[in-house]
Amino acid sequence: MSGARRIWLTGASSGIGAALAEQLLADGMRLVLSARRVEPLQALAARYPEQVLVLAGDLSDPAQVREIGEQIGQQWGALDGAILNAGTCEYIDAQHFEAAMVERVLRANLLSAAYCIEAALPLLRTGEKPHLVGVASSVTFLPLPRAEAYGASKAGLRYLLQALRIDLAAEGIDVTVVSPGFVDTPLTQQNDFAMPMSWSAEKAARHIAKRLEKRPSEIAFPGPFISILKLLASLPMHLQLALGKRIARSEQNTTDSKDAR
Repeated sequence: MSGARRIWLTGASSGIGAALAEQLLADGMRLVLSARRVEPLQALAARYPEQVLVLAGDLSDPAQVREIGEQIGQQWGALDGAILNAGTCEYIDAQHFEAAMVERVLRANLLSAAYCIEAALPLLRTGEKPHLVGVASSVTFLPLPRAEAYGASKAGLRYLLQALRIDLAAEGIDVTVVSPGFVDTPLTQQNDFAMPMSWSAEKAARHIAKRLEKRPSEIAFPGPFISILKLLASLPMHLQLALGKRIARSEQNTTDSKDAR
């Protein structure tokens, strides 16, 4: 295992993160696994004892993230990759707008990633062919109803990574933005609306892992869904507004129907 790539994967306890951990471990990678819930991480460590280092914690707490970074440095000395996947989603009710919700989601999706980047960069600089990867979202391509907090956090993450790609290029650190469409995870299973072209977490993980080796600037999927979003985003703003209002009405009808049952 001495020649295996050393990767820090966050949000590894469920969903895409857990499936991606399985895939990368099967491919022979060595992983630092981080998430709040330690039990799923320990289960993976029990199955792959020579490949897994469990460093659980609250990634929205900068002190805990710094401690995780220090432990990685002490035990591994360096990182070859960091995949920042941890995050959450909450939907806004514009009739009862809650700034605290925006703050929670930004802290979970954007600030936690920034804390991890701060901890990871010194380790990546001493690694082999360093690669920084962040999981954003396809929602950043088109504004959607109720997704204000989630979309803002992921759009911020996208911009952060794209700007870092420029600044880190001279150091040979590649940066990839991952933009999934709908993926069936414990988080998205709480959605009260249709999720077109949804993929399983396992399919998403295979797709991501297969493309990471080529270090593309972006991994976005499913292709047809992304193409539709980008096409709709190119429409004049008044048409985008009309589309958004139609989607909002459709979501409200779906919610009302479920409530009636």
